[in-house]
Amino acid sequence: MSRTTGEKIFEVFNIAFMLLLIIVTLYPLYYVVIAAFSDPVAVTTGAVTLYPVGLALDSFNKVIHTENIWTAYGNTVFYSVIGTALSMVLTVLGAYPLSKRRLNGRKWITFFVLVTLWFNAGMMPTYQNFQDLHLLDSRLGILLSFAINTFNVVLMRTFFENVPDSMEESAKMDGANDWKILTRIYLPLSVPALATITMYYFVGRWNAFFWSMLLLKDQSKVPLQVLLKKLIVEVSYNVNEAVDLSASVMTEQTIVYATIVIAVIPMLVMYPFIQRFFVKGIMVGAIKG
Repeated sequence: MSRTTGEKIFEVFNIAFMLLLIIVTLYPLYYVVIAAFSDPVAVTTGAVTLYPVGLALDSFNKVIHTENIWTAYGNTVFYSVIGTALSMVLTVLGAYPLSKRRLNGRKWITFFVLVTLWFNAGMMPTYQNFQDLHLLDSRLGILLSFAINTFNVVLMRTFFENVPDSMEESAKMDGANDWKILTRIYLPLSVPALATITMYYFVGRWNAFFWSMLLLKDQSKVPLQVLLKKLIVEVSYNVNEAVDLSASVMTEQTIVYATIVIAVIPMLVMYPFIQRFFVKGIMVGAIKG
């Protein structure tokens, strides 16, 4: 079908807008990468804009040899992998019963679950709760803190509701119980949703730093993001206190960029393998309200 002039003009503006949006979204990440590989003086003076200036790997060398950097990196991997596995188990076990109309009090339970989307206890009561449960300065506290997300439970429940009831009925006629139905029918059919939610949890765990910063005092337990935040604060303090930009301050800035690059590598590697599940996982899980 031939397109009208208005449709052609709209397509041109739409493509231009999308390209602008891509540039605005990707340029900050691109700048961090090229700044990490650039000379510290060039970064500080603003000479680095579109490509690296004075290619240098000193910042990465300093990051690799920074005290506690690999311990913090290992902590982040531990919290992300184990925490995501725990979150997925809790999400699935919460969503499956809520997807069943035969569950007594299903509407009320769903209502109380949904309330947490709009209301929470607040920072101080939450911190006091961790303190009363003796979870301060504890790896278990980090794993259990915010282990389940209400939105993800609702998404998973909606996906389970889209599985035909006839499949469950056939399995029950063959003697299958709810556990076998969940593990052998629902979970294999829910791979797109499971992959999507797993990515949400993993990214959230990987980037989390606020509660880790509040709950953890032992430096051997802190994740990489807390260490990165410390570096950024130190650089900002040094820049504000310095009369002129010293070599140490300029080096610290590029060290921060190098640390960020190292921190985002797992996300950049993982996303292409999971991205194909995203649209299907969200759209199929959103068919019913």
